[in-house]
Amino acid sequence: MRQSEKALARREATFLRGHRAEWIALLLLLMKGYRPLARRYAASGGEIDLIVMRGSTIAFVEVKARGSMEDARFAITARKRQRFSRAARAWLSRNAWAAGKTWRADAVFVAPGQWPQHIASAFELEMP
Repeated sequence: MRQSEKALARREATFLRGHRAEWIALLLLLMKGYRPLARRYAASGGEIDLIVMRGSTIAFVEVKARGSMEDARFAITARKRQRFSRAARAWLSRNAWAAGKTWRADAVFVAPGQWPQHIASAFELEMP
């Protein structure tokens, strides 16, 4: 297998792991009473894996799948938070009905052999 084929296989495996982790996270949140609003929302150079709502709270959710729960927790970098916040602001600007709601940035961490962990208000949304 050539180097380019190996790189492609790695990218595919990473994509599938992330896709599977998003479904696991969505199922967890559904069991907790959240209602999905959007999945894989991309705008303004950022992406939000899941946007869900429960009661009057809208949660913008980052899903991280890693080999260990600790690695997953450290995977949300400052740059990722900035891009995530830009996408959240874009979504809010396109959904005026959400102006009176509570917004927060949640995270769901997924690792092999462990239950996924949902952390409400995992980090602050950067709002101007």
